[in-house]
Amino acid sequence: MLSATVVGQDTVSTTQVTAHAAQFVRRTRYADLPHGLVDMALRCITDTTGLYVAGLSERSTQIIVEAARHDGGRPDSLLLGTGQRVPAQAAARALGISAHAHDFDDTQVSHDPAHVYGLLTHPSAAPLSASIAVADMLKTDSAEAFLAAFCVGFEVSCKISEWMLPDHYRRGHHSSGTVATFGAAAAAAHLLELDEEQVTHALGIAAATAAGIRANFGTMAKPLHVGRASENGVFAALLAQRGFTADPQALDGRWGFASVLAGGFSREKLTQGFGETWSMLNPGVSIKPYPSGILTHQAMDMVRELVNRTDLHPEAVERIDFHAGNNILEPIRYDVAENGLQAKFSMAALIAMLVLFRRAGIPEFEDHVIRDERFQAMQRRISTHSDATINAMGFDTIRSRIEITLKDGSVLTAESDPRYRGGPLLPMTQTDLEEKFRSCAHTASRAQQDNLLGSIADLRRHGASPRSYLDSLAAVRLPEQAFV
Repeated sequence: MLSATVVGQDTVSTTQVTAHAAQFVRRTRYADLPHGLVDMALRCITDTTGLYVAGLSERSTQIIVEAARHDGGRPDSLLLGTGQRVPAQAAARALGISAHAHDFDDTQVSHDPAHVYGLLTHPSAAPLSASIAVADMLKTDSAEAFLAAFCVGFEVSCKISEWMLPDHYRRGHHSSGTVATFGAAAAAAHLLELDEEQVTHALGIAAATAAGIRANFGTMAKPLHVGRASENGVFAALLAQRGFTADPQALDGRWGFASVLAGGFSREKLTQGFGETWSMLNPGVSIKPYPSGILTHQAMDMVRELVNRTDLHPEAVERIDFHAGNNILEPIRYDVAENGLQAKFSMAALIAMLVLFRRAGIPEFEDHVIRDERFQAMQRRISTHSDATINAMGFDTIRSRIEITLKDGSVLTAESDPRYRGGPLLPMTQTDLEEKFRSCAHTASRAQQDNLLGSIADLRRHGASPRSYLDSLAAVRLPEQAFV
């Protein structure tokens, strides 16, 4: 259990978050993982692996991959999509950006009514990318060590994100670029078997590199935040292994990460401790049904259900009014989207997509779809409104309602369900997860998809090696039309 004194910029900290994180990373082993955690970890790995393949079709990933090929370096780890090997940091960077390229990767959950959803991380991408790159570099032969590293990194990311005050997000930081750096560092340090002092320094080095700002939402730089978090986490652990040092309280104290970037930690939440309750299980993780910000999904399900139930035809729509809390409207920042990246952060675009096509998968976010005159016209019929009543209910649940006024004067209305597909209260079935994986990995052959799924399932086998999984991932190639 951690000390429970709040950190503030004008107070001296008595928290020991850095020290306790280092102890947790150093001491946790596969045998310490609770029942059910490995099952959930394999679901997260399956989801993220499909996104590694999907991300190879995005120009952002392709540019990063080509840059790594150009830079070259020691052949430590696989460079996604190429069959080539590059330094572990560069390999982690390419994996991280590919996993987040579509904004389709999983999201941690919080039950805190005062929490800001945007503060929550995409918890799998950075620690899994770091685990893959470092395990490949070390030729790790234990699936248990690989899984433990991923779970430890996931937990470190989630707990730091949950404990920080919401000011971190409100100030404009992107936690999947900032906090996820610590998760990547923890995963890499675990596989490198750093001692407790070295892990402490790795976390301090990670704090020196953690970055990501919300201004980049809707651009290539947003997934780069996750790529850099993955890269910097590996970099931090490798430097610490060589004897590089940092402040041993980099997460704590007046000038520590939490105070400087968030205003401190929550007094009550620090008592949770690392690994005493694992965030992957409680409160859980959401696996996304749509490639857009998680806080749009309840509203998207609401619109999808209303359109299908009423058999709404787009030509009948006069205007649409969407009412929501600021926890949706502040981060979903584009009034009208001009391209696919912006559409992920535009309620008008997401609503228009469902009204026009009744679906919102990766193909619907192609630039040519968003730029089409019909799509642009539908967006301009949609208005969003901040709702004071919804805001007063708190931010632990995403709430919204919609009014669709038809040309004949009638009005269709609906309210969102607090549950959402893919969340802990309405999780994807294994069949749903496999369908999402195959849809994301459609550029790979069926045999490659089968090999990836089989190798992930095999990670749970006693005595298994992660080599089959790494080799299956290494066999995936950039699409033929890839930008180079």
